[in-house]
Amino acid sequence: MSRKPARWMCTLDERILEHLSDNPWSTPRHMSQVIKLIASRGRVDERCQLLSQVGLVAPIFEDSNMYEITCEGTEYLDGELDVGNRPTPSPRALRG
Repeated sequence: MSRKPARWMCTLDERILEHLSDNPWSTPRHMSQVIKLIASRGRVDERCQLLSQVGLVAPIFEDSNMYEITCEGTEYLDGELDVGNRPTPSPRALRG
């Protein structure tokens, strides 16, 4: 099945989800070092926060920067979830 991304999603989001699918959890710092795209820790952290707002990833602990993929994130990777049908995340809600 093909994946159904939302308009706001970017290639980095796909790589984050794929990385978390292969690893039980990870931090934006670690992902920025291992994902095969040039992305800063801050950019990966921002994308993780947006993905968290729509339920594709979740912090392991409240206000943590350690993330894991959710069931919905796995469903998206498997082509079973259309993220375009989910509410658009708010960049204003990013913690900084």
